[in-house]
Amino acid sequence: MAAYAVRADLEAPLNALIVGHIEPPDVPSGWVPVQVKAAALNHHDIWSLRGVGLPADRLPMILGCDAAGVTGDGREVIVHAVINAPDFAGSDGTYDPARSLLSERYPGTFATQVRVPVANLVDKPPELGFAEAACLPTAWLTAYRMLFSQSGARPGDTVLIQGAGGGVSTALTALGRQAGMRIWVTSRDESRGARAVSVGAHQAFPMGARLPERVDAVMETVGAATWSHSINALKPGGTLVICGATSGDHPSKAELTKIFFRPLRVHGSTMGTREELIALSKMLVTTGIRPHIDRVLPLADAAAGFAAMIAGDHFGKIIFQP
Repeated sequence: MAAYAVRADLEAPLNALIVGHIEPPDVPSGWVPVQVKAAALNHHDIWSLRGVGLPADRLPMILGCDAAGVTGDGREVIVHAVINAPDFAGSDGTYDPARSLLSERYPGTFATQVRVPVANLVDKPPELGFAEAACLPTAWLTAYRMLFSQSGARPGDTVLIQGAGGGVSTALTALGRQAGMRIWVTSRDESRGARAVSVGAHQAFPMGARLPERVDAVMETVGAATWSHSINALKPGGTLVICGATSGDHPSKAELTKIFFRPLRVHGSTMGTREELIALSKMLVTTGIRPHIDRVLPLADAAAGFAAMIAGDHFGKIIFQP
């Protein structure tokens, strides 16, 4: 059983999704099989169905980046989703220009079993359930790197998170609040903003609203729709960290004058390293914070999870269990 893309459909991505039996493509020799216990849905999977980053010559492709499961020898593991080129020698795998994520070149995690390089396995702490652990490799790791490796934010700083309710946003809220930062979020939906406050944000504002004061850092996942607001929200010397552009990557204004004159820092950020994933899992164990899970579905009902994410009808992570 697997959830996989059979074609690209930009306007109706659900039409490109099949849930059923498929013979997985070959992977490099020596990769380790992991019996998947839980896998988490990400916007990356929606973009794959739309054909972004997944060309026709790689179809059909089993989707999914995130998983937690068990190896053949009984080891409980979290799967790090970044697959580096065999000849990459750097210490930070996100700098590898030939890197890919599971489900881009190699079969993903929405299946009963996934095969990965042994270096991509991280021990799952016994304190974390499989569903909780499956939330970490993409959304929570992305948030951890944005906040602690890229933003320069410190306890007491004010951090603005554009958008409320998605996996990265809820992770940023929980991690930032735990680290002693003042967390503000924006949302187009008042109820989602209120839910963000209920899970740790100090205050929620309408998207694009004038804020009480400028902030030390902005976490940007929305893109074009919020870009100018993010730049205008920053204090002089502040930092904007961007990890995605769900509303598009062509803002109406680049805001270059404000960026160099104030001056501001803009950091791109994508995923995170294996070492950061280990540090993140340890932080959850020592602090007691846990990913907010919207729903857990059997893999056979994966289409319902995809539909909820496409409609924005979720708050936190959507989990599939084979």
